[in-house]
Amino acid sequence: MTLTVEDRAAITDLINRHGHLTDAGDLDGWNELFLPDVVYDVTDLGGGVLTGLEALREATLTPGVAHPVAHHVTNIVLTGTADGRVRALSKGFGVNADGTVGSVTYEDTVVRGDRGWRISRRTVRARRVPLTP
Repeated sequence: MTLTVEDRAAITDLINRHGHLTDAGDLDGWNELFLPDVVYDVTDLGGGVLTGLEALREATLTPGVAHPVAHHVTNIVLTGTADGRVRALSKGFGVNADGTVGSVTYEDTVVRGDRGWRISRRTVRARRVPLTP
């Protein structure tokens, strides 16, 4: 699948909006980002695989779970696939309440539907060890 400039802009905006909506607490706004049955894999962060927006909301609002106070995304790379989906790879970092920072890689599957592009699957992989030659 060849991505148009418009597709690339729409998908990049989609991925960029995640941090703004999440950090503002606009979890209803996630309907603009994810399919209702999104598969959100945070196994690498200890959260398992969450299926559906409601499960994602519940996990986000669970008391005592330390979420970053700020989510940032960068280095977005988009690749069209033969089945019309898009593989989106991006880097993310979160700023924690104590000032520490963590880095992740987002591996997204993005699909186009009646309401435009949405993320159908996201896997979050923690970056814990530097490259050592």
